[in-house]
Amino acid sequence: QVQLVESGGGLVQAGGSLRLSCAAFGSISSINAMGWHRQAPGKPRLLVATIDSGGSTNYVDSVKGRFTISRDSAKNTVYLQMNSLKPEDTAVYYCNADILLDYDVNNYWGLGTQVTVSS
Repeated sequence: QVQLVESGGGLVQAGGSLRLSCAAFGSISSINAMGWHRQAPGKPRLLVATIDSGGSTNYVDSVKGRFTISRDSAKNTVYLQMNSLKPEDTAVYYCNADILLDYDVNNYWGLGTQVTVSS
């Protein structure tokens, strides 16, 4: 059994910063790609950023230059540093990861952490 646990969300004023963390727990052999998605009220869940096992990253255009995704493979943890936050960044942020358990790779999701940016 694998669990992804997010933390670091909260309320911040526009222009402020937050750092999200997501740790994976369980009988994990290895973790391939990890990523962050977000879902605003009444809208679909959208990809924000990804990082592969080699450290290569991708970002949605709306967060480029403001958000940075990173990972600590020794801790099975992925981070999202969010700077220059805007009200439109308000959403529930979810992490996900492709995790190898024994012989199978499956995709896992956390329960989400709320980020609210006030104007």
